[in-house]
Amino acid sequence: MPMTPDAITKMIESALPDAVVEITDLRGDGDHYHVTVTSPDFVGKSRIEQHKLVYAALQGKMGGDLHAMSLTTKAA
Repeated sequence: MPMTPDAITKMIESALPDAVVEITDLRGDGDHYHVTVTSPDFVGKSRIEQHKLVYAALQGKMGGDLHAMSLTTKAA
């Protein structure tokens, strides 16, 4: 079963409490998302390090329950 935007947001905000999470359903199918995460936790980190923090927050769901996600991260 695909993950809902609310479930994705809760997982990210749980790991990065000060994050602002914006999710767009790219195809309207609940299975392909674009996620933008803005967080002060990203300050001083490379884009790769920022993305790793988000993927860690998703606890291995990427590629399984969360089929397709493009990710943009921004330091706040």
